[in-house]
Amino acid sequence: MTEEMQLHVEGMSCGHCVKAVESSVGAIDGVETVRVTLDQGLVEVTYNPRQASVEDMKAAIEEEGYTVK
Repeated sequence: MTEEMQLHVEGMSCGHCVKAVESSVGAIDGVETVRVTLDQGLVEVTYNPRQASVEDMKAAIEEEGYTVK
């Protein structure tokens, strides 16, 4: 069972930002895919809610220095 969600993230401005967010969120157990749309500030995640939580993803993004709205 997987779910999809979008997070609005502020502070991403370049390719390095995209890689940092994709790597940190992608490393969470249960996360299947991570796609960042830089110009819209969106992070789309497909994940297993039994393994990963939205709070885990927000924490991973914030640890990289970005703000989740």
